[in-house]
Amino acid sequence: MTKIGKPGRVEGKRIAVIGGGSVGPGWGNGKAAAVLYAREGGQVLVVDQNGKAAIETVDLIQGEGGRAASFVGDMTDPEAAAAAVAEAVSAFGGLDILHYNIGISTRGGIGDTPYEDWRRVFSINLDAAFHITQAALPELEKNGGGAIVYITTLAAHLNGPYPYVGYETSKAALSRLSRSVATEYAARGVRSNTVVPGMIDTPHVQAHIATAANAEMIAKTRAGQVPMKRQGTGWDVAEAALFLASDAAGFITGVDLRVDGGMAILMGNAAI
Repeated sequence: MTKIGKPGRVEGKRIAVIGGGSVGPGWGNGKAAAVLYAREGGQVLVVDQNGKAAIETVDLIQGEGGRAASFVGDMTDPEAAAAAVAEAVSAFGGLDILHYNIGISTRGGIGDTPYEDWRRVFSINLDAAFHITQAALPELEKNGGGAIVYITTLAAHLNGPYPYVGYETSKAALSRLSRSVATEYAARGVRSNTVVPGMIDTPHVQAHIATAANAEMIAKTRAGQVPMKRQGTGWDVAEAALFLASDAAGFITGVDLRVDGGMAILMGNAAI
């Protein structure tokens, strides 16, 4: 891994990580991405609704000698999204990479999901992505082009053991949003791609299963469903995002990159 201070894969890039904090101890996808971008030479604006979580990530980056700033705001508010982009410009002089990592889920199928839950999931998983993308694109284009990386989920493409209709549908729409941006902005130098995680062991997942009496068994079951026989980590997701954001992926746009340990193959659908 490239150390801070040495040339990295996003050396000198100005990066906004939306959802760069963590809901608990450990390495969530956004926190790992923010730190990895910094280790690879990026200047990182850590955006999160939880100010304490954002500052924790910033402190980690600065403690390693990297450059980072924080912004606290709710990206479902278009004014807050615009302010986050403005903060990146103010702190670093521009914006080259947008990394979108926030999302929530509520369990339930089409028949038993309250409309209020449906709207809340969509507001965070999709509407907020629309707001921050719309705010960021002029800056990305102004600087001669850049990259957007959205974090979606394998559930956007394949049904899991439980119904999460709002989560699944909103994340599928997020993948479609990415491809729409990729199509519209390809000639303008802006690339847009998604990372599609499968079973990932993060603080968010740990908090979700912690209340279960058989949490340890659930974790083992999750790992057992993966052909590689382990869950992925936030670092696995972050490495994939780093590749898509970097110049190494300069001829790649509009793709969904699976980080699932082979689960889609096991489930008989490797076409996504």
